[in-house]
Amino acid sequence: MLRPAMDGDADFLMGDGAVIGLTEMNGHHQTVDPSVFAFGGNVQSPPQREKLPILSQNNPSPTSPRPVSYTMPAASLDNAATAEASISSTASEISSDAMDVVTPPQAYIQVVLPPPPKFPLLPYSSTKSGLVYDVRMRFHTEPISSMDNEDDIHPEDPRRIFEIYDELRKAGLVEDEENMPDLDPDFQLFRIGARHANSSEICLIHSRAHYEWVRSLKDKTEDELNFMAIKLDSVYLHNNTFECATLSAGGAIEACRAVVNGNVRNAIAVIRPPGHHAEHDEPAGFCFFNNVPIAARVCQDNFPDKCRKILILDWDVHHGNGVQHAFYDDPNVLYISLHVHKNGQFYPGKPDGDHQHCGEGLGLGKNVNIPWADHGMADGDYMFAFQQVVMPIATEFAPDLVIVSAGFDAAEGDKLGGCHVSPPCYAHMTHMLMSLAKGKIAICLEGGYNLRSIAKSALAVTRTLMGEPPDRLDELEPSPLGVSTVQLVMRQQSKFWKCMYPKEMSKSMKDRVGGERLHDIIREWQSKVMFEEFSMTSLFILREKISKSFENQVLATPNYFEARPLLVIFHDPPEAMHVPDPQTNKTELHNTWLTDVTKNYVDWAVKHDFAVIDVNIPKHITDPDDEGGYVEGDDADVRAAATSELATYLWENYIEVNESTDVFLMGVGAAYSGLIELLSRHESCTDESSPIRSVISFVAENPLQSVKRPADDYIGNWYHQHSLVFVANNHLAWDPSRTRKLRKKYGKLVRSPHTNLNEMLAEHKSEVTRLLLEDTEGWRKEQAQHNSTKRSAANSFSLRLDERDMRAASVPNSLRSPGMPPVGMFTVSSSPRSPIKR
Repeated sequence: MLRPAMDGDADFLMGDGAVIGLTEMNGHHQTVDPSVFAFGGNVQSPPQREKLPILSQNNPSPTSPRPVSYTMPAASLDNAATAEASISSTASEISSDAMDVVTPPQAYIQVVLPPPPKFPLLPYSSTKSGLVYDVRMRFHTEPISSMDNEDDIHPEDPRRIFEIYDELRKAGLVEDEENMPDLDPDFQLFRIGARHANSSEICLIHSRAHYEWVRSLKDKTEDELNFMAIKLDSVYLHNNTFECATLSAGGAIEACRAVVNGNVRNAIAVIRPPGHHAEHDEPAGFCFFNNVPIAARVCQDNFPDKCRKILILDWDVHHGNGVQHAFYDDPNVLYISLHVHKNGQFYPGKPDGDHQHCGEGLGLGKNVNIPWADHGMADGDYMFAFQQVVMPIATEFAPDLVIVSAGFDAAEGDKLGGCHVSPPCYAHMTHMLMSLAKGKIAICLEGGYNLRSIAKSALAVTRTLMGEPPDRLDELEPSPLGVSTVQLVMRQQSKFWKCMYPKEMSKSMKDRVGGERLHDIIREWQSKVMFEEFSMTSLFILREKISKSFENQVLATPNYFEARPLLVIFHDPPEAMHVPDPQTNKTELHNTWLTDVTKNYVDWAVKHDFAVIDVNIPKHITDPDDEGGYVEGDDADVRAAATSELATYLWENYIEVNESTDVFLMGVGAAYSGLIELLSRHESCTDESSPIRSVISFVAENPLQSVKRPADDYIGNWYHQHSLVFVANNHLAWDPSRTRKLRKKYGKLVRSPHTNLNEMLAEHKSEVTRLLLEDTEGWRKEQAQHNSTKRSAANSFSLRLDERDMRAASVPNSLRSPGMPPVGMFTVSSSPRSPIKR
């Protein structure tokens, strides 16, 4: 029941959605101003009307409650007109300030409450994002005595975390005395206190001996610390190292605990020293205690019901070897790492950062490495990897908590990483990860050594955690190198995850249906076509093992040993382009095309009187006991070595010993490196008597190679004068930031407008054929002169025959000798004893 509004009382505020209904017999409803109701007492209309929180046509207010209705009994009004008249008269009565507002007779109020929500409230919808930062973590510094000079500052600089914190402060996301009056308290980070991780927590990941060793650093002298650091892997030591390392681990623990416990919606831990390189019993790569694995284990122990499965996403530019080893056989921790690998040549320089290391035992499939083959990866590559691999696998795993090992050394401007990831890209990756685990995500700082890059990137990530949409990305096209890496990972992980394709054929299916690998079948078909069109046959090559891939590997025209120009082509197998079925995603033969551009070069060479040797370098040597299933193609270095070995065999047995006048070597793809090895090892290839006129190469993804020979300073000049190297348009050789100049030892380089080898071969065919014609011009003149002499001799012989026939015709038949029977009467015996049998 509504009570009167007395003087001094606050206005009565009706609940949002409350309705006072008017019911009439004929179904018409009228809405009136609530000020017409007298809530009791003598209230003057105008002042009360101003004070009441009403929303009317004359006084709209977005903060006022909705207009109120009342319900009249059916007996009091006969029809709608009577109701309107009654309301009108009542309104006129209360228009006078001297009169009290009178309630219409028999009116009653019906309050209708809004229905309950159909869905439960969003989790943590009113909580803040958390921040861990402690200035004491800056006390771990490199001793000045260990520096070569005072300007030689170690990349793992204490300013790293201060720059991030200061960037958050300037953006108004952190409570600060300077800008407190201007900040919105509802849009600030909730400060989570850091603490020292204790020994029991750290020893969930590390050995007790390692913990005690780090603690012992407090009592060492500076000279002792410097001497110990020399023997370690990329770390410096300080008396405060133990305090900072335990604070860093404790900060990661508290950030994750706060997220799991619901104290904050999500959190970012600005901590150092980093941790993901630290192994079970040794420090490495600026790291002492592995912060993220420690925090993951503590959460699993403290919250066994809330936090059973954990996803650790590592976007640091270096592989987190310590994290991988900590959970390699754990089925409840999924570790996904995006990092530059360079075939194990980039730090930490271990082979287990490749895509083939997927876990073991119960943890098989719970380790996913996305190893970039080179530097230079950008937003498009990282977004492509997230969309194709990270998010599908993470969604299928369905974690209870997401922890990001957030190194920002892949950011644009970081010289150690050499990649080009922008702050908006980090924000988008964070935004996608926030869709997992009901938004429970903790960001823990790892690497990142450009102070401005890490500050801007961390700010973008933090804004996204707090609910701000990420900025738009300008470039989303992945690089060919990035696409090939992601596809390798997808194929490898398809063994363990339902969402990954393509699936490989099992050995049992191969045993049932049989079959051969298509690359061997295609080469066999090529050999038949080459024989029919160019009379090319296989050359014998001495092999140490047997494989179907070797049967038709080297094909040659029948005139390869003659004194004429010889073109030797080393190339990859033909490429197959296909359009998969849109419903089944199967590869159908009628929607598959075979592309073999090198055959166009063979056709041109044969038509222009060249001898040709065509060499196919298979990407995989088929094992005689092939069990089926997916197999990796041979490594580029392995294929280059195989090309070098095969080229050496051909040079010594089929080229150098014969009489070819001009030899042209062509290398396509990985075979290019093998030809460089041949020139480097054999002096006879480059001396004055060598028949080699030009070395023509097509390079797309392989690195540029230089000809090197000990004690020969002129080999580089020779190669530059006798080479033509077409390099893909997106090759790193054309990178404007390249610091080293392209020297002559790399050959005469030509930048192609294309990036695909087949397109490059088609584009530059006219240039190559023009070079072949120019370099064989002398032989052609000699050949033309020789042919002219032969035609003259043939014409003279023909005239002599005609004169003899004319003289013979003038002799009478009576004077002619019986002579010998026609030549056609003689036959050559096929007996094996025939002396003219060949």
